[in-house]
Amino acid sequence: MTEQHEFDKDYWERHWHQAHHGRPGAMSTSPAHPYLAREIGALVPGSALDAGCGAGAEAISLAAHGWQVTAVDIAPVALARAAERATESGVSERVRWVEADLTAWAPDTRFDLVTTHYAHPAMPQLAFYDRIAGWVAPGGTLLIVGHLHTSEATEQGHGHGHGHGHHPPDEASVTLADITAGLDDATWEIVTAEEHRRTMPGRDAPLHDVVVRATRRP
Repeated sequence: MTEQHEFDKDYWERHWHQAHHGRPGAMSTSPAHPYLAREIGALVPGSALDAGCGAGAEAISLAAHGWQVTAVDIAPVALARAAERATESGVSERVRWVEADLTAWAPDTRFDLVTTHYAHPAMPQLAFYDRIAGWVAPGGTLLIVGHLHTSEATEQGHGHGHGHGHHPPDEASVTLADITAGLDDATWEIVTAEEHRRTMPGRDAPLHDVVVRATRRP
């Protein structure tokens, strides 16, 4: 029987406690996803939202490059580590950490950049992407980095694939076509739509990623 994941607050608190205690130091030293710098490097820094920021690697990277970041996550233990790392990196004044459930929380403004990296709240994955897309300002950028749904992942088993040696569960993975189909041409210009396979040190299985960057039309 396939294990079902609720992706609620209890789930994520357990995940981050296990990630930290299982690999000491990993949460505070893991780098930002490699796609972030490539996809936003040419953008003029402005306001950014990191949806499901986890231990804060992407939010801190954005802040270090001049962005004013709102970083949201449901897990207090992850946010505490993220805030510590931001202070150590000298960018704490450029990041606002928000503990919130992304299925219910909504910002009171739109952002020049909305990004998410492997985030899985307690709602269907594509509905989550559609929800955060609404928070992008006209002319702004949406950057999604997600788990790519593959037959290899289905065949080799389930578990959360956030760098801990397991494939993501089916409900947390999507196809490239799934995401791009949800971005209406009248509203969005798709700039990047790619699938990637990559390996990470200390990980026994490759990561299968989907990367979509789109600009909201003015």
